[in-house]
Amino acid sequence: MSAEPPEMRIGDRERRATDDRLRIALDDGVLTLVEYDERTRQCWAARTQRELDVLVADLPPGTGSAGTPATTEDRPAPVAHTPVHQRVGRAIVPIVLAGVALFVGGNLVTADDGAAVFGNRTVSVAQGQGEVEVATLFGRTEVVVPPGTVARTSGAMIFGSTRCAAACQTPPNGMTLPEVLVVADGAFGSVEVVTPAEAAQGGLRDRDDDDDD
Repeated sequence: MSAEPPEMRIGDRERRATDDRLRIALDDGVLTLVEYDERTRQCWAARTQRELDVLVADLPPGTGSAGTPATTEDRPAPVAHTPVHQRVGRAIVPIVLAGVALFVGGNLVTADDGAAVFGNRTVSVAQGQGEVEVATLFGRTEVVVPPGTVARTSGAMIFGSTRCAAACQTPPNGMTLPEVLVVADGAFGSVEVVTPAEAAQGGLRDRDDDDDD
């Protein structure tokens, strides 16, 4: 007569599955706290499946069996709903900034007379010079035209401004003066075309601050 093979030993996975059934029985009121405590100690001291089966033999069927760990369905975490306008805005802003960077970057390279990036720059136009090219990115460029000339501005400023006051005024009485074309390109900044007198007074920005006071 051959001897029965030894029963396979169990590990923490099987003990944990049985402990889960005992905890469910406690939550459902099937076991008292004292019974649960006693059976839990026996559960974690068990070495074979038979010892575990005895602990849950009188319990109603629960989620999972004594030898199989209770499983929970893996569900994806809920995804926060983002309003459509915010999603569109987040998609468009990088595109706009990339376009601005490409546009202004090219114009910074081709700006023959001056470029301001994250700072201030002053460009003085020489007497007799008919055209000046400047570019500004997150900065301020001041273009000082010589006396006895009339400035005219062109170019594109994205999220910025090109300002010209006295330097762009048409001379009275039909007087004709030499013109200076100021080509100003850039973004997130400003270009100010001023006369020498305005420059001596701090430019258009400082004069506006004084007017506000």
